[in-house]
This record gives sequence, structure tokens and C-alpha cells, in this order.
Amino acid sequence: MRKFSRIFSALLLLALSCLANAQDLTASVDRNELAINETFTLTLRYSGPQSGGQPDFNLLEQDFEVLSRQQSNQYRVINGHAESYVEWTLVLAPLKEGKVFLPSLHLHGQVSDAIPITVNKAGESPSGNSQQAFLEVELDKEKLYVQEQLLVKVRLYTTVGLHDIATDPLQIAGAHVEKVDEQRYERRINGVGHAVYELTYAVFPESSGELQIPALNYVAVTGRRDPFSLFNRNAQRIRLRSEAKTIQVDPKPDSYTGSHWLPAASLGLVQSWSKDPEEFKVGEPITRIITMRAEGLRAAQLPPLPKLNIEALKTYPDQPQQEDQSGANGITGSRIETTAIVATQPGSYQLPAITITWWDSKTGRQRATQLPAFRFKVSGGALPQAAQQTRPSNEISPDMQPTINKDHFWRNLAIAALASHLFWLVYFIQQRRNRIQPENKNNTKDLNLRALTRELSIAIDSGDARLLNKTLDKWLNTRYAGGTPETEEFTKLRELVSEALYKQPSRPLNIGQIRVLVKRIIDREIQNEQATSKTLLPDLFA
Repeated sequence: MRKFSRIFSALLLLALSCLANAQDLTASVDRNELAINETFTLTLRYSGPQSGGQPDFNLLEQDFEVLSRQQSNQYRVINGHAESYVEWTLVLAPLKEGKVFLPSLHLHGQVSDAIPITVNKAGESPSGNSQQAFLEVELDKEKLYVQEQLLVKVRLYTTVGLHDIATDPLQIAGAHVEKVDEQRYERRINGVGHAVYELTYAVFPESSGELQIPALNYVAVTGRRDPFSLFNRNAQRIRLRSEAKTIQVDPKPDSYTGSHWLPAASLGLVQSWSKDPEEFKVGEPITRIITMRAEGLRAAQLPPLPKLNIEALKTYPDQPQQEDQSGANGITGSRIETTAIVATQPGSYQLPAITITWWDSKTGRQRATQLPAFRFKVSGGALPQAAQQTRPSNEISPDMQPTINKDHFWRNLAIAALASHLFWLVYFIQQRRNRIQPENKNNTKDLNLRALTRELSIAIDSGDARLLNKTLDKWLNTRYAGGTPETEEFTKLRELVSEALYKQPSRPLNIGQIRVLVKRIIDREIQNEQATSKTLLPDLFA
């Protein structure tokens, strides 16, 4: 009996000892030192008689971002000894550099130990060169002037499969920021192939001084996405952090003498007319189109052009059109000013030259772009004297009523032509799109005839025969589904472009005649499709 009592006491003490050891909450990490753009794994294990519940993981969010969290229940027998526990595995990313502590966590009266973590700058940890994914930030210049374009390229390199990539948009205090390009390609680094995901931002600082480019956070999931599984156990959510950058922004140089500060890579002026310059007549409205295009400037930064003030020429300016085009080289802004002109007397006229002063950001010096003075002749008889006079007084006398009516007639004619152009252009495109849609539904989204017509107009303005030929092919193939009608206008149009491209010596483009041909082509289509309507499409470029 005494022997049995001793054995029982020993077993009881052993059970109490095992119970004391079994109820425990332990925390461990896979590494204590890492870079700000890296992640580490926290493993939290609870072994005890109580079940259910979990620690308050919100305590981690003060210094760390929780990228993923998994829970598993384990039961195993080793050498006849049974063991059960609950384990949480968390992937964490540090939010700041320096010495930080992984806080103690609590569960069922048990407390885990706090763990010190050292967070270095990006790339300073021993494992910084062997990462399977990393970020690179590149600026296209070392310093710049205020309001000048800065290109910021952020590249994500990876040697493993990544999906569900998400990033915060780039936001910079005191600067205008636009994402202008996105590319995916491959690059070999030290003989190892990397998939590259590149974003390009155009940044325009609004004041001088130091410009801070903040660090960007990328979050992605590693591993191949399995569409047949609700749980991708091998996938891991990672977070990458780019390196912050600083660049010096200088004020406008004191040597600059222009009336508007325009730091650009290039700036050009192009003039075109709605009619051939040889066909100007008294009383008939003609339309002058001037396009200012600047590489590295937004359209909102381009200044208005000087107004015309010439005796015997009445002018009716339209609202300017502003357009930004984005690409790998940033933003190219365009400002298009359209003015209807009515001559009241025959004779020879000269429109003054237009000079725009700007700062060449490539060479670092002031430059000037000039649209030369333009001479033209107006034929026909002079309008009656009453139609050329205006009365400054607010009173309208009976003998002035015909003058006001005639003056308003030409003004209203020009304004109506300009306003109705957009309406009929949109209507025509919509009708054309509705007719093509049943034939080829797959290409409906790609048909943007209004944008193509605008591209064609810009190509004609540029005077570049190669650009015009390329844009014309795209416009014709889209509008006529790959086929071109054999008409006099189309034949002449091709002939003019071919002469400028291939004839020796080459002939310059006849921009006025090309515009007339394009207008006739569209007018004929409108007449064919709207045979019952008596309203014709106004000038395409008016």
C-alpha cells in the first residue's frame, strides 16, 4: 500500500508538472534584423487546456503592417508523448526604421515575450542582395527648374510569380503628379532573368527648394494563382517598399526674359486654314487654326496667343481647345486656337508673326519659336460702307439697324459653323459606329473615330508627310474597315502624300488642299447616309 501511494504521488506530480509546462504562449521570429523594404515571419504558439479565442493582434499595427495571417491546430505524438497546440503564423512588414519591439501578446492568462527588431534602410540588410523581388526608383534628371517636368520611374523586379499587385498612388506635396505610362517586360541581371513591372509618373513641382519623392509601398501575392482552389496554401503576401528620393528644384533663372515661364523639351507652332489661301474672298468667313504643342508641359501651362487687330478684318475667336497626350516620355500639351476671319475689303493683308519665348530644358538655355508673318490676298468687291461701321453707343438708330444686322449675320454665321461642327461630328461618328457594330462586335471598343479624326487633324497641322501617311492609313482603315473607296478625292489625297514622300526633289505638303479633300470625303458620306436631311456637315476643321 505504501509502495502504491508513492507511485500515485509521483504520477500526480508528473501530471501537474506537465500541465504547468503545457500551458504556455511563446513567440519567435525567423530573423531579428531586416531592411525597411523587407518582411519577416512571426510564429506564435499556444499550448494549454483552454480552446478558442486568439491574441489581440491589433497591438502589432503600431509599428508593423500585417500582410498575412494563418492559424493551424496541431496534434502529435513523439516517443509516446502526446502534444497539442494552436499556432499562428504572421507575415509582418516594418513601418519605420530603427530599433522597435514586437510587443507581448496575451491569451488565456499567458503572456509572450517581447522581441527586439532592428530595421535598417532599404538594401542595408545582409539579405538585401538576394531578394526574389525588389523595387527600383529612377529620376530622369539630377535637378530641375520650377514647373519643369520630372519623370519618376518605379520598377518592380521579381524572379518569382507575382499577382494581385497593388500600390499606393504617388502623391507629392507641392507638386502636380500624373501617371503617364505602364509597361511590363523582362531584363537580365547578373545572368538571371527578371520580370519587370514599370510605372512612369510625370511630376511638376510648383515651388523651388527640395522636392521629396516619398517611398512607395507595393503589396503582392507570390506563387501561381490556382483558380480551382479556394485556399492557395503555398501563396504568400509580401510587401515591398521603395527608397525615398530628394531632388533640388531651382527657381526661374534671372536671365529669362519671356513673358511666360515655359520650361519644355520642345515647343512648336503650326498654322493651318480651312480653305486654300488662294481662295479668300470678301465677305466669306475663313478659319485660321494655330496649334501650340510643347513636350514636357501640360496644356494648362501654355499661354494664350496674341489677338488679331487688323483694319478691315473682323475676327471671331472660338474657345481654345486644350489636350494632353501621355507616354513614356511624359506629357505633351497642346493648345489649339481657332479664329473665324471675315474680310470686309479686297486687298493684300499681312498677319503679324507670333513669337513664343521658352526655356529649353535639354540644353538649359532660352529659346524662341516663331510663326512667320502670313501674307494673303482677298478678292471681290468691298462690302457696303454701312456693313463696315459700328456704333459705340448703346443706342441703335434706325439707319444703323441694317449695319448691326449684317455685322451680326457674319458673326453668327461663323459661330454657328464652329458650334455645329462638334454636334454633327459626334452624330456622324455615332451613326457610323451603330452601323458597324452588328458586323463586328469584337472591335466596337476599338472604334474611336472622334479621336482618330483629331489625330488626323494634328498630323496635317504638323506638315510631316510620314506622320500624315501613317495616321491617314489608320484613319481610312478604321473608317472603311480596311477598304478605300475609289473616288477622285481619295486618289488625289494619296497622290499629294506620295509626292511629298517619294518624289525627287520632294514637294512640300499642300495642307490647305488636303483639308479640302478630307472635308469633301466626309460631306459626301453624310449626303449618302442622310439622304433625307438637307443639313450638311460643316467644315471638319472649322
